[in-house]
Amino acid sequence: MTISGLQKMTLLDYPGHIACTVFLGGCNFSCPYCYNSSLICYKSNPIISQEEFFDFLEKRKGKLDGVAITGGEPLLNNDIKDFIKRIKGMGFLVKIDTNGSYPEVLQSLIDENLVDYVAMDIKNSLHKYNLTTNSNVDISKIKKSVDILLAGKIDYEFRTTVVKEYHDIEDFKLIGEMIKGAKNYFLQSFQNKDSVLSKELHSMSKNELQECLKEVQQFVINASLRGIE
Repeated sequence: MTISGLQKMTLLDYPGHIACTVFLGGCNFSCPYCYNSSLICYKSNPIISQEEFFDFLEKRKGKLDGVAITGGEPLLNNDIKDFIKRIKGMGFLVKIDTNGSYPEVLQSLIDENLVDYVAMDIKNSLHKYNLTTNSNVDISKIKKSVDILLAGKIDYEFRTTVVKEYHDIEDFKLIGEMIKGAKNYFLQSFQNKDSVLSKELHSMSKNELQECLKEVQQFVINASLRGIE
């Protein structure tokens, strides 16, 4: 496992909690709009060792509530369970960000009470997954992860980064149908940062996003826009 980034404190990444965010290297998707594109490579350079990270956590006991684990795709790491067990053993809550392609790992973490909150990215309507992720996606695994979270055994959210070139209103009708009754779903506007893989992408206007949101809200009452003024 490679720790390729560490944000020492965040009030945003773990809803309702003061947390740190740890970025793990490696991802099985190659989304052209990914902000953390440097982490896609499995050999992305570590910034600290695991022991340094746990030394940091030891010093933050009583100051941080939890740890948000993101990437990349954290669940592709074979030693993710041991990593989380050690964090939980220190008394911290754990939030996982995932693209939903490892449902068996996700289910195991939930069954063993190793994760307290899950944020799953819904990349697009299912028929556009390969296009949106620039990857060959096993859609059955995405569906299974959605079903695991909809079962309601853990606190969770779904979220989609909206890119003008990849999403339209019809996609959000289909997404709404797929996650019907979800506890929370957020639409986040794409931002063309220097770190994204493709520089030719664009965000939707606020009005366009609101129209997409209306489609989703037919199925998910608590759907909302996030980080959009």
